[in-house]
Amino acid sequence: MHVCNLSLSTGRSEFFGLFHELADLAYFRRIPLVCAANNNPGASYPSLYGVVLSVAAHEGSDPERFDVNPSPPVEFGAPGLDVRVPWLQRGYLTATGNSFATPHIAGLVARILGKHPGLTVFQLKTILYALAANASSEQATGTEHVSGVTRL
Repeated sequence: MHVCNLSLSTGRSEFFGLFHELADLAYFRRIPLVCAANNNPGASYPSLYGVVLSVAAHEGSDPERFDVNPSPPVEFGAPGLDVRVPWLQRGYLTATGNSFATPHIAGLVARILGKHPGLTVFQLKTILYALAANASSEQATGTEHVSGVTRL
């Protein structure tokens, strides 16, 4: 596995150590964990750990658009509000949650790793910070925007 999407979280302190051990294991194996923040206020494991990429939902439907959060612990925001998702008996429903935003960032991480394999989690975070829609300027990041897609 080259990237792992964890659309889960808990605020229960008894899971702090277990999730921390798993996050460290993934980090040392160079497997980026992209983790949803808890939908409720308070502590959120494993998204609080520095060795994971933490994600929360924001408005919008463009899968290419994401933001960096200037006030962590949540680092990135991606579409996750009023998302149309498949449901039972071939139906759909509209749902909201950080778990719907996390796959957007996991997909972007997979695309970056496809072109630049072997990057560390912290290198990936730096690239995502530079590519975020709310980054300070295109000139400072060295990116080129073409038809809504950011090219490295």
